Amino acid sequence: MQKMIFVVDDSSAGLMVAAAALESEYRVLTMASAEKLFSMLNRLRPDMILLDIEMPGMGGFETIAELKKDPDRREIPVVFLTGWSDGETAARAMEAGALGIIGKPFEPAALRDLVKKYLEN
Repeated sequence: MQKMIFVVDDSSAGLMVAAAALESEYRVLTMASAEKLFSMLNRLRPDMILLDIEMPGMGGFETIAELKKDPDRREIPVVFLTGWSDGETAARAMEAGALGIIGKPFEPAALRDLVKKYLEN
């Protein structure tokens, strides 16, 4: 059975690039907001969430905080997608419970390698 990845990003270009990079190996569902993510989580449980940090409404750090509060969702691996790939953002992401971050724009092969690294271990 194919593993499922949710990609949450308010950028349609970001969603398309991530989906194109991953859909040959994974079932990829894209959504443009944290609110849509939580709605989808009521129906499906992904194997991983790729989450943009800066989004209108609920941002990535608020979203991961909500995920970590829920015993049924706290173990879902989260990797941040962000244009802020500095050390401070990376440290804050790790403190929040993310497995890592990948800077945008990202190379599709780098995204595939990162996802495989976390899902295959």
